[in-house]
Amino acid sequence: MPPEELSTAAVRRLIEMAGADRVGDDAVEELGKILEDYAVKVGKEATGLARHAGRKTVKAQDIQLAVKRVPQPQGS
Repeated sequence: MPPEELSTAAVRRLIEMAGADRVGDDAVEELGKILEDYAVKVGKEATGLARHAGRKTVKAQDIQLAVKRVPQPQGS
């Protein structure tokens, strides 16, 4: 199943920016799933941090702290 929110073209470009000459569709799908899963986890953590601070707005500082608190994805 392809990523739901990230476009496959954007994920493909990210892999190409990393130096790949050719990118398989399966690689795009896998990285997209991993990135989306991690982004949602970071977003949830950042939302909790903002609420704890008495805010409804998630700020960059919430994201920065959430990235430190959420374990990095290991892949499948």
